[in-house]
Amino acid sequence: MLILITLVMLNVWVIPADEVLSPNINLLEELEKLTTMEKRMESMENEMERLKIENKAPKVAFSASLLSSFGPQSVGPFHNGLHTLIYEYVFLNIGDAYDPNTGIFTAPVRGAYAFRVFSKAFGNPKRAVTAGLFKNDQHIISTHGHQASGFISSSNGVSLLLEEGDQMKVKLYPGQWIFDDGEHHHSTFSGHLLFPM
Repeated sequence: MLILITLVMLNVWVIPADEVLSPNINLLEELEKLTTMEKRMESMENEMERLKIENKAPKVAFSASLLSSFGPQSVGPFHNGLHTLIYEYVFLNIGDAYDPNTGIFTAPVRGAYAFRVFSKAFGNPKRAVTAGLFKNDQHIISTHGHQASGFISSSNGVSLLLEEGDQMKVKLYPGQWIFDDGEHHHSTFSGHLLFPM
């Protein structure tokens, strides 16, 4: 046993000094790895913060049909100016930004929003279905269809930047009409927040 210990001790003295002082680990390489890991962790923390903020953003989406009662019915014509349409049958109102009593959507936050308007009416030689989407009483887009008989449909959509409190509504033009059926929901108004800004 003593001989074995002596041999091990002699082998240690035989190792050159420069090998003992220079470890097998490349310190610069390891430092570079640590720096890379630190950058990745910082990037992940930033992404987690972004996702937390995104998750705190309000969820806003609505979709409503003109009539809540069963049976076909036309709304209009009105002859005393533009008439705000009240879409009574609410399919979805996440965030409660759409008011089914007034027909008005009020933006809860500044952001990009998408809106769609679908309009249907009976064909008539004297009137059409013409409804406009308005932002704070400023005309943005319209649906329009006109023919002498049969059913006519028209649709339109737009994405807009809205400020908090901006209001969106659909107005029927004077002398025009729009049709819906509370069972089949032909004429609708929908919108949702794409992302806050």
